[in-house]
Amino acid sequence: MALALYRKYRPATFAEVVGQEHVTVPLRTALAAGRVNHAYLFSGPRGCGKTSSARILARSLNCEQGPTDEPCGVCNSCVQLAPNGPGSVDVTELDAASHGGVDDARELRDRAFYAPAGSRYRVFIVDEAHMVTTQGFNALLKIVEEPPEHLVFIFATTEPDKVLATIRSRTHHYPFRLIPPGAMRDLLERNCAAEGAVIEPAVFPLVIRAGGGSARDTQSVLDQLLAGAGPEGVTYERAVSLLGVTDSALIDDMVDGLAANDAAAVYATVDRLVEAGHDPRRFASDLLDRLRDLVLLRAVPEAGARGLVNAPADELDSMTRQAAQLGPGTLSRYAEIVHTGLVEMRGATAPRLLLELLCARMLLPGAVPTDAAADSAVIQRLEAMERRITNAPAAQPTTPAPRAAAPEPARPEPARAAAPEAPRAEPARPEPARTAAPEAARPEPARAEAPRKNADGSQYVRPSQRAAAQPTPQPERPTPERPTPERPAPQRLAAPEPAPTGSTPTGSTQAPAAAPAPGGLDAAAVRRVWSELLATIRNTSKRTAALLATATVQAVEGDTLVIAHAAAPLARLLAETSNTDAIAQALVTLFGGTWKVRCIHADPSSAPDTGAAQPRTQPKATPERTFEPPRRSSRPVEQLPPEPPAEDVPPPPEPEDEEEMLAQAAHKPDPDAPRQDPEAAMLKLLAEKLGARPVEG
Repeated sequence: MALALYRKYRPATFAEVVGQEHVTVPLRTALAAGRVNHAYLFSGPRGCGKTSSARILARSLNCEQGPTDEPCGVCNSCVQLAPNGPGSVDVTELDAASHGGVDDARELRDRAFYAPAGSRYRVFIVDEAHMVTTQGFNALLKIVEEPPEHLVFIFATTEPDKVLATIRSRTHHYPFRLIPPGAMRDLLERNCAAEGAVIEPAVFPLVIRAGGGSARDTQSVLDQLLAGAGPEGVTYERAVSLLGVTDSALIDDMVDGLAANDAAAVYATVDRLVEAGHDPRRFASDLLDRLRDLVLLRAVPEAGARGLVNAPADELDSMTRQAAQLGPGTLSRYAEIVHTGLVEMRGATAPRLLLELLCARMLLPGAVPTDAAADSAVIQRLEAMERRITNAPAAQPTTPAPRAAAPEPARPEPARAAAPEAPRAEPARPEPARTAAPEAARPEPARAEAPRKNADGSQYVRPSQRAAAQPTPQPERPTPERPTPERPAPQRLAAPEPAPTGSTPTGSTQAPAAAPAPGGLDAAAVRRVWSELLATIRNTSKRTAALLATATVQAVEGDTLVIAHAAAPLARLLAETSNTDAIAQALVTLFGGTWKVRCIHADPSSAPDTGAAQPRTQPKATPERTFEPPRRSSRPVEQLPPEPPAEDVPPPPEPEDEEEMLAQAAHKPDPDAPRQDPEAAMLKLLAEKLGARPVEG
């Protein structure tokens, strides 16, 4: 009978234990220093080396050169406690699963008082210690707490929380862990080299995943594959069929179909999966593992080099490409859906149906049952839109042809038939207004070469004048086509529209308007929201709002609003910092950005009206193609709520009167001064201020 690999290659020293350096290094240090405790507790998952480490510890304690961290391997105790040795009478190994009662604990307690037969210590290894009953632990409590000097207890368990707390507190606890994939692969490669077996590199990840981090389980899977290998060794196809794992090609097809949102490819993969006899539950589990790897590759591109993702080089390249096609939000949503589906598949009678429903959820972001899933679905949609926007420029021409280079299409014949109406529009287009810009944009070389005299020396007559003299057009003498008055000139399209700065006569010279404020605002835009601006200022400063009730918007210069007031004292009062800050804050609230306010004294006739907002009309073309400032019409652009009356707020006093009143209030009256008659003071004030005189009765 062939010896199992996990028994044949069982570690004999702490140096041979794989993936448990956090336990073996402190134990070797304690043994080298001679600090031996009377009780140890080894805990961790199954097959990670707890019992093997307990035997190595017993071997190190009873070695003739010990206690030592390196057993000699030649003494009687080392030979007996070797992995394949017969065992020693001084080392007792108990299985608590079948000997966990109170009677077994009492028997063990009675045997513990006897001295070892030929070794230094008497060692009791209690495996599956969590199976000991409470009464059994209570029976061992006293001897574990105060054992004889020759007695050492070693408890091994997969569930340390079930060990009695009083027992656990009297031991040195060493937690074992699952073996990482890198260390496990090194162990499998050493075992295969020792066995002389041939195995494909792609098989190792399957074996490691099937073992789940347990050295014993992983070596058992490898032993099964080696037993069924042919002359060519262990191939990937043989391992996939024997272990029941999903072929990576099926998982690649599924992920590629999801990335392309190809429902046909996705459901075809499910059909191939079922036809091949694979378990849908196992496929969902393997798909979840692949999604986990893709999430890591998306977050950490060098996850393969760091060992976070264990996969062959060619498969790692394919996974990197798949991670680039899917966004992190989409991958997270897929993983959540598959994880939820795995829970629903437990005990399901139709696992294929549930798998197809999972695919439908992944393909349709809108099919979400909860609000949390709705958020992930929105993220998936946004990532899909970003991919489409990113890939869209590739299908469009990189250098579009300029529009000016394309010849203008010929005007239809009915437009020529309308030539008799040309005399009405021709006087509005005098000869000096013609420029070369419209003709340059139209390929008409004959226009520049047209003579001004006929061949017989007679004067050249325009077609419009000839049409006025003769209503019927003469097709036998075609004339070059001229731009119709209805077509706008390029200068009108390119000329900026000046902002209104007051009533200006048509045709008069006007200074260029100030640059518009950030965001394209001008004085007209501020006037349209003047009532809202006053309401906003009234919430913070009623005094400022009362001053603005009779003010006007003069202009907008960049980020500065110029406000004019007809009264010089009120203009100076409005220019105070408190008032300008309140106005600027209101402008920031309505328009955003940064604003400054400047108040000036101006005549109301020179400032535009601050009433209802008036729309600006487009300037009409004149024969000289000059540009007039926009005229104000009587029809408002939009209906704004009426400005609330400001009569309820009294206007502030003039600055001079206010200062005079403050000075008079601060002046204390002289008690020795003669008291003035109020009536006489009133008559004097009327005579001085108003020039009144008393009526002779």
